[in-house]
Amino acid sequence: MSGAPLTMPAPDADDDEEFAGARRQGYEEPKRGAWWRPETKWGRIFLGFGVATAAGILLTAGLVFKTYIERDSRFRIEGTGNIHTAGLTEVTRSDVLPVFGEDVGRNIFFVPLDQRRRELERIPWIEKATVMRVMPDQLRIAVVERTPVAFVRHGQQVGLVDANGVLLAMSASSMTHHHYSFPVVTGIDPGDPLASRKARMAVYGRLIRDLDSAGQRLSEQISEIDLTDPEDARILMPEQGRDILAHFGDDQFLARYQRYKAHIAEWRQQYPHLASVDLRYEQQVVLDMTPGAGGAQTTTDDGKPTAEKPRAGENAAPAKPSAGVKAQGPAKAAPHKAPAKPKPHKAKEKKHAPAPAQQKRNATINPNRQTAAAATSTYPAAEQGN
Repeated sequence: MSGAPLTMPAPDADDDEEFAGARRQGYEEPKRGAWWRPETKWGRIFLGFGVATAAGILLTAGLVFKTYIERDSRFRIEGTGNIHTAGLTEVTRSDVLPVFGEDVGRNIFFVPLDQRRRELERIPWIEKATVMRVMPDQLRIAVVERTPVAFVRHGQQVGLVDANGVLLAMSASSMTHHHYSFPVVTGIDPGDPLASRKARMAVYGRLIRDLDSAGQRLSEQISEIDLTDPEDARILMPEQGRDILAHFGDDQFLARYQRYKAHIAEWRQQYPHLASVDLRYEQQVVLDMTPGAGGAQTTTDDGKPTAEKPRAGENAAPAKPSAGVKAQGPAKAAPHKAPAKPKPHKAKEKKHAPAPAQQKRNATINPNRQTAAAATSTYPAAEQGN
């Protein structure tokens, strides 16, 4: 009998899965915690020691680096030649260098840049400053200077002022060199807060922009602007032989300027002693004369005079009344004097002498009564009730 190969039944796939499941249930791998959270006491000790060692190494390295920077002469500002400036026109290096006087000889990394920037911006002509370190031992300063927009007169002194109300000093020769052509502004007091000066210069800026909005540069015809009241820009308009003071208020500058130019020749012809023109009314203009030349006159928009100034509550009220600003009111009328009191006319009556007894009794009972009655009778009956 010949041999035959033995055949073994193929293992069942279900049996393999059961075996693998049994192995998973019988053996579980231990869970390990994070290395920075050791579970044993010695593990925590070694971790703490390692952290302290690393911190000590970093601290020591930092101290060594700091000492190296402080003592290394390569980072030290040797002199003012290591301080470079840019953007200086009106400000000179002699104005800037005192700010960095104590930094000469100091390590460049120990210069307080932000503090130096603030000190530079306290110089009136400097609007904005930037201070930078340039390795290894230099400082670079860049400034933006202020731009003057008007002359300012305070007393006998004349200077410049920018759009933010910052007063700028400049010698007369420098002003001539720059060929500035600005109106003169008054009412900007150096003792006023900067916010107050800035508000006044904001009115000035609107006025100039409004007059030049048509491209005719009408602002060049203005001689002087009084900004004492920021809600009433009073402009000195140069005319032939005399300057006229014009009240422009705080808005509608171009329209009021055009109204002024359209009628000023006629007004001056009608009123040779014209001193000021108030243009703050919608339909009327108030004309004031020089002292001693007559009272104020009121005209309509077409230049025709009216009987009196606009009164409060009428259509000729200021175009934009505002708190703190009162339109020029009408001239005060002469006080009305009451007519002289007529002297009382005493009726002529025949006096009859009283009997002696009666006369004595009246004097004894009320000696003041006759006096009071006489005093009352000296005023007319119409005035006794007042």
